[in-house]
Amino acid sequence: MSGKIIDGKAISADIKQEVKLEVEALNKRGIEPCLAVILVGENTASKVYVNNKKKACQACGIQSVSYELPENTSERELLDLVEKLNQDKKINGILVQLPLPKQIDETKVILAISPKKDVDCFHPQNVGALHTGQKGFLPCTPAGILELIKRSGYDITSKQCVVIGRSNIVGKPAAMLLLQENGTVTICHSKTKDLAQVCKRADIIVVATGKINTLTKDMVKQGAIVIDVGMNRNEEGKLCGDVDFEAVKEVAEAITPVPGGVGPMTIAMLMKNCLTAAKEQAQG
Repeated sequence: MSGKIIDGKAISADIKQEVKLEVEALNKRGIEPCLAVILVGENTASKVYVNNKKKACQACGIQSVSYELPENTSERELLDLVEKLNQDKKINGILVQLPLPKQIDETKVILAISPKKDVDCFHPQNVGALHTGQKGFLPCTPAGILELIKRSGYDITSKQCVVIGRSNIVGKPAAMLLLQENGTVTICHSKTKDLAQVCKRADIIVVATGKINTLTKDMVKQGAIVIDVGMNRNEEGKLCGDVDFEAVKEVAEAITPVPGGVGPMTIAMLMKNCLTAAKEQAQG
């Protein structure tokens, strides 16, 4: 008996449709949400991500402007561009595609983006708002994880939740959002002892390590919900996650595939953040 496959493509399409309808309502009031995307250098994966974001903007009726800068762009030039976009009232969201070339300090760039336009939710002010339960943008991938669970009909309240991975982009914020939904949360990482035993107790497992087969069938109890955030390539060059998908789906009640699980959700939640930014900036 295989578990239910959680379809991230279908759920993200629903969210984008909801965003599109709200954008159309804003357009009638003369408000046109707009996202500025900055890409520095020739990173192939980054180019793919940027194109996907532009396509999503188009699908949602959100305007997008793209700045593709050469690999040798200086930190000063990038910071000047960010400042110009901060001041531009037509731009609601600013996204600088990471990683950046080595001559540019990523932290400085993240700090330079206005928290009101920080649709990636990397600025410490927005991160702090998340951790203290205040209003602010939600980080796209963790927010997408939450939507996958809730829109698939699962309640997080009082569930044992295990997050494997403690990155600032996924692990920590995902744990915080599960906590806010009244889950009982354990964060695991490379130094965790008896990882299998910890996972065995979990009703919901989120895996974000970037390592193939971090989670195997013997680590998962019957009926658990498994969310795989990984994006790796196996020996055959095939895209796969951090979970041994074929084996784990035999015991899980529900599981996300790779590709087609968390990935599409990240961009859908980015669109939602752009919409939120436009609405809040319109209110002044």
